[in-house]
Amino acid sequence: MTQNISLQAAQHTAFTLAEALPYIQRYAGETLVVKFGGHAMVDDDLSASFARDIVLLKHLGLHPVVVHGGGPQIGKLLERLGMVSQFEDGLRVTDEATMEVVEMVLSGAINKTIVRAINMAGGKAVGLSGSDANLLRARKASRTRKTSDSHIEQLIDLGFVGEPDGVDPALLHTLAASGEGGGQGFIPVVAPVGVGEDGARYNINADSAAGALAAALGARRLLLLTDVAGVKDKAGTILRKIDRIDVAGLITDGTAAGGMIPKLETAAKAVEDGVGASVILDGRSPHALLMELFTEHGAGTLIS
Repeated sequence: MTQNISLQAAQHTAFTLAEALPYIQRYAGETLVVKFGGHAMVDDDLSASFARDIVLLKHLGLHPVVVHGGGPQIGKLLERLGMVSQFEDGLRVTDEATMEVVEMVLSGAINKTIVRAINMAGGKAVGLSGSDANLLRARKASRTRKTSDSHIEQLIDLGFVGEPDGVDPALLHTLAASGEGGGQGFIPVVAPVGVGEDGARYNINADSAAGALAAALGARRLLLLTDVAGVKDKAGTILRKIDRIDVAGLITDGTAAGGMIPKLETAAKAVEDGVGASVILDGRSPHALLMELFTEHGAGTLIS
């Protein structure tokens, strides 16, 4: 009985690989930008599974670029240091002292943890930040709010919070080309810390950074891993495909709300800027990347 079960499992694996072949051929040689964040980053099993999937993509001839966040980890260290955070519209107001912690956590601890995981899975990961080779340029982010008495728009100073203001992808192209001629090539892992024209460092939202990098690289896919199964309609059913021109309507009518709004806006802008398609998918689901790319069913919401 055990032998029959083992044979059936082996046949199922072989069938799955054969079924995936057309999709593997479709993406061979293509660039994918993957934003890694949410629960998957703090779950050891999911992190290890993610690292193996990224290495598999590289071995199959794709060129994955990983961009990661780290808000919860930054918050924990700030709390341990007795530094109180202030938020405006969901953005952490970042003074010079806070920015030191942000860069240390993003470009240091988190970045190198992901690099080590990918290398342990058999890959050749290289940790970067937007500071390296002027990879990610930033401009100071600005927000306004109306005063309670006069309703006059008042500018809010967010400190060293930035938005993408340009990408120089030359280093990423060099790393991808390192695998030509039979080598495996390197896998870039990018911390979303950008540099302004004045040389100051800025903390950039990881989704926004991933979208900017995907557009600059002409990526075939931008994949945003999050903690939900995808974009849902008002009945709670996952929308498998959305046209980018319909995104604004979903936000206006309240179908998309909260943290899903900036993700949808990033996904739609990336497509508008030349990315083949964007996908919002559940990073809590093991092998969500492989399901999305190599099966007919997919694993999230595709914005095209």
